[in-house]
Amino acid sequence: MDQQPMSPSQDLSQLEQPEQKIHLPRTSESENLKKIRHTTSHVMAMAVQKLFPKAQVTIGPWIENGFYYDFDHPEPFTEKDLKAIKKEMDKIINRKLPVIREEVSREEAERRIKEIKETYKLEILADIKEEPITIYHLGNEWWDLCAGPHVDNTKELNPKAIELETLAGAYWRGDETKAQLQRIYGTAWETPEQLAEYKRRKEEAQRRDHRKLGKELGLFVFSDLVGPGLPLWTPKGTLLRSLLEDFLKQEQLKRGYLPVVTPHIGRVDLFKASGHWQKYKEDLFPMMAENEEAAAHEQGFVLKAMNCPFHIQIYKSELRSYRELPIRFAEFGTVYRYEQSGELGGLTRVRGFTQDDAHIFVTPEQLDSEFLNVVDLILSVIKILKLDQNFKARLSFRDPTSDKYIGSDDAWDKAEGAIRRAVETLGMNHFEGIGEAAFYGPKLDFIVRDALDREWQLGTVQVDYNLPERFDLEYVAEDGSRKRPVMIHRAPFGSLERLIGILIEEYAGDFPLWLAPVQIRLLPVSEVQLDFAKQVAAKMLAQGIRAEVDTSGDRLGKLIRNAEKEKIPVMAVVGAKEVETNSLSIRTRANGELGTIPIDEVLGKMKEAIANFKIF
Repeated sequence: MDQQPMSPSQDLSQLEQPEQKIHLPRTSESENLKKIRHTTSHVMAMAVQKLFPKAQVTIGPWIENGFYYDFDHPEPFTEKDLKAIKKEMDKIINRKLPVIREEVSREEAERRIKEIKETYKLEILADIKEEPITIYHLGNEWWDLCAGPHVDNTKELNPKAIELETLAGAYWRGDETKAQLQRIYGTAWETPEQLAEYKRRKEEAQRRDHRKLGKELGLFVFSDLVGPGLPLWTPKGTLLRSLLEDFLKQEQLKRGYLPVVTPHIGRVDLFKASGHWQKYKEDLFPMMAENEEAAAHEQGFVLKAMNCPFHIQIYKSELRSYRELPIRFAEFGTVYRYEQSGELGGLTRVRGFTQDDAHIFVTPEQLDSEFLNVVDLILSVIKILKLDQNFKARLSFRDPTSDKYIGSDDAWDKAEGAIRRAVETLGMNHFEGIGEAAFYGPKLDFIVRDALDREWQLGTVQVDYNLPERFDLEYVAEDGSRKRPVMIHRAPFGSLERLIGILIEEYAGDFPLWLAPVQIRLLPVSEVQLDFAKQVAAKMLAQGIRAEVDTSGDRLGKLIRNAEKEKIPVMAVVGAKEVETNSLSIRTRANGELGTIPIDEVLGKMKEAIANFKIF
């Protein structure tokens, strides 16, 4: 299937639902912000070239929370330079310069670019197909090729709502073989209050950063010797993965899914048959060929980049009857994509990741009902993970003007119709994303918005008439004829790695009780109570509760602080009184001190809470 912090003293409920009285629209949601950010990027470029005359500008687009501009400059910019650039930007804005749109011929644009010796603009001009060429001026002092939109005058920009954020490296055209540029990121808002709220959320995002928390909680590591984008899972992180896998596997078994396992590599011919090789060859790891002749004829093996062609081979291994359908093959299959190093980011963009893939083979008559069943599963998963407070569905359809898709118009119309009927039947909040489809079929993507108002794509369902056609799949119909099944691709989690990264940040490392790698830590007050604590932990482990004992011998205050820092959901103090009464003094992160409770009662309440995905 195709895809791709909190301090112990803070109140958890406030972090899970931070105050968001100030609405921060994305650029794509606000035409006014689009104008503000596009114009601000031009103001920044003008300021840079005033202060650094040797700097050449390249591109400067708006992005969802701000803007950036790439510069070719012989000396590296510094944080001190950013302050000087911002100061110069304020001066430009306060001069109330008109923003003037001008249309010129291609020849005139080329003449002007050569006159100022901006070589990158010549390349940009060559890529512009429309004519006339549009140029935007800031007063009569600075201009750039641009399609807009912009504000009418720099006085419409509020200097107190603008901030330059970071410096980064970037290659021209994203090509590592071309010139390395310097990128300056900035953000711009309508009001200073919006900027303040944006900065608050950004600081909170840094505290919740899954890369930081993942290291602090001992969940995963990266190694330069292993390679970028290839996470190594520690025992606690592996347990977290297993808990999520086991949870979904149980849900799938209840719904008639059949587990399968497929290899990590396959012949190139398999991916040629599916079309993935032709469409995504550059995104796959290099082919492994036995010799030069085999390589020349593209005969060899590649690392698996998707699971669907493998599941198709299992379906095709025997003749199927209509009585067997739907057939639901499910696998937590690890796949590999050769993502560019600059695009990698913690767990959310990696080179090796595990998809909770399933491929369902149905008759055309079964398509609508089975699609609804899949959506029901994904909705239940989102609810249990507590990501259901703010989500929407994207109908990812093809762009009719693009040639990147395979299959007939009729097949696409049928598939898109099935998805549209499903969301209308369920009354789901949805929108259409034209051009977001996989190359072989449309998708229904589930977009969740986290505690910091960021959007992430999780689950996805795809309807596919094309791969069954390419692989000549059949089933024996009731009348004895051979017919073509329809295929549904689905992944409630999407990428397991991405999901864990999102959950770490959504929960700020405070995993719900059922998902926490360590659910309860016993804290003996002294060495005298150590053996008793170990006996209690063993009893808990025997009953499926993930318990451990702090054997460090530190003072009680430090034991509690360490457990808080590691975000253990339940802490049990074991002192002389607890040993005597066969009880535990319970303290939880969710509800604070609960008092002294008999051990068997603690066991019963914890098991009930875990089974029902509740807090304790």
